[in-house]
Amino acid sequence: MSAYEVLVSNITQSFLDHGYEAMTMSKLAKYCNITRRGLYHHFSSKEEAFQAMVRQNNQRTRQGSLSEGTRLFSAGADVLDIVTAVLDVRYGDTRRKLVLSPFALEVNDYAFRLCRPEMVEAATVFQADFAALLKQVMANGQLTLRPSISVETLVQLLCDGARGTNQSFFAPSPEEITARYRQMSQAILFGCAEPVKL
Repeated sequence: MSAYEVLVSNITQSFLDHGYEAMTMSKLAKYCNITRRGLYHHFSSKEEAFQAMVRQNNQRTRQGSLSEGTRLFSAGADVLDIVTAVLDVRYGDTRRKLVLSPFALEVNDYAFRLCRPEMVEAATVFQADFAALLKQVMANGQLTLRPSISVETLVQLLCDGARGTNQSFFAPSPEEITARYRQMSQAILFGCAEPVKL
């Protein structure tokens, strides 16, 4: 990791440990073991630092999820395993970190308030990449969509389902997240596609 990535990782942990509202740039610098001047060199406000945290997390989980999905596809895994793994890394990794924070609701709330453009951009890029991966799965004969369903629609449903799982009233515990994504993915996949027996 670069020095900047390490700094943003420290910023992430600081917001998870201490929340957003009570945070100041002075406190953030202290928690990150950097001078205020050093912190201001990178960010003009705690809002900018928070947005950098969200951007870096989105980039990390997007890349990690697609790498894991590609690895499983290359290893001959079935479509449900591939989809579950992609969603679990993309959305589950963040959720598992967040639920351990005493400031989980506050951090989640500020992510939606302050980082909507970053979140929309990340979702757009991720969903396009996820659709490309599923097109490879389809080309390999592992998935056949019904004529009324496009791969982009399927990806939107799967991502909406994963985000909904994370925000559900009875949110899963960290240990249950993967299983919930799998159940949700199975329901969506086989309501939209015909299972292929290899």
